[in-house]
Amino acid sequence: MSTATIKRTMTNQHPAHRRSLSETLAPIDRLAATSVNLVANHDLRFSSGGESYTLPRYIFIGPQDGGRPLRIAIFAGVHGDESEGIQAAVGFVRLLESKPELARGYSLTIYPICNPTGFEDDTRHSRGGKDLNREFWRNSTEPEVRLLEAELTSRAFDGLIALHTDDTSEGFYGIVQGATLTKHLIEPALVAAEKIMARDGRAIIDGFHARNGIITDCYEGVLAAPPGARPRPFEIILETPKTPPAFVKEAAIVAALQSILHEYREFIAYASDI
Repeated sequence: MSTATIKRTMTNQHPAHRRSLSETLAPIDRLAATSVNLVANHDLRFSSGGESYTLPRYIFIGPQDGGRPLRIAIFAGVHGDESEGIQAAVGFVRLLESKPELARGYSLTIYPICNPTGFEDDTRHSRGGKDLNREFWRNSTEPEVRLLEAELTSRAFDGLIALHTDDTSEGFYGIVQGATLTKHLIEPALVAAEKIMARDGRAIIDGFHARNGIITDCYEGVLAAPPGARPRPFEIILETPKTPPAFVKEAAIVAALQSILHEYREFIAYASDI
């Protein structure tokens, strides 16, 4: 039996012990209850196997300068067994709450667990047996994908950042698509992460050509902006290796996220002055 078949079988067995969504999100739910910047929204609902689930969403509004807030979305846990990105998203929200200036000029929408059933079961796939990161914009019937596609369509984000873990990687790396300026955001982000963990410098990463830890191609069906979206948002996927300690991976992701916010804000401010 192939590994993929085993994983699909496991997702349909409804394990007696499931990881707790509420416990994982409790730190930021508690913050949202009293915060003036952070709003928790659990209205995105779907059913799986006769059970009701929420696709959690948090919105952090940083101090504003009078202009239109820059709308950035951060997605984690599309693969349910990649806890590093989930914990980094939670940690990043906690950091923003303690230092709101980091998000000056931004409206950040964070989706920390995009695959709730896969997270509960600690599996890459959803309980429906699908790799959700191969389902986007392919007429998928997966409810999580349909909810996220509706969000991507209606919210017209300026930038998308997805957090992943690669168990074949030798270091931190990034995948870039979308707006031309994306390449100007990823290198500083990798430099920031590189202060915490090594960059993956291989010429081939996950089957794709890479240059200095940057890939400009990826699989079909990954979470991305709607086809034909104009203007095209920047799209960045941050990938950590599996082997380092969890706190190291989470710190590297948070450092990269801070860099992207800083660089994008600087770029927009510079462009407005031209």
